[in-house]
Amino acid sequence: MELALLVILIAVAWFWLDSMSQRERAVSLGRDLAARFNLQLLDETVACNKIWLARNSRGKVHFLRTYEFEVSASRADRLACHLTLLGDQLGTWHIPPYEQPE
Repeated sequence: MELALLVILIAVAWFWLDSMSQRERAVSLGRDLAARFNLQLLDETVACNKIWLARNSRGKVHFLRTYEFEVSASRADRLACHLTLLGDQLGTWHIPPYEQPE
């Protein structure tokens, strides 16, 4: 019983640490994507809204996390965006069409 509790505790701690690491990666990637399109990442934050298990191209199972974030082109608008991480690799991302300020 104690061994099972210890294993569960270690698994939860590992998942939490891994989630914090991937969140930092998502913030960095969100900032890079925003900069690539001359946008500003708002609030310097991302929010994980979905976690699934998925296989990479080699068949290895990883967590597939979807993060939402907001960017702005003119500081007066907010564009809802998202990106997915499969393990620590950027999968897909979406930034909606926007008008570039003059």
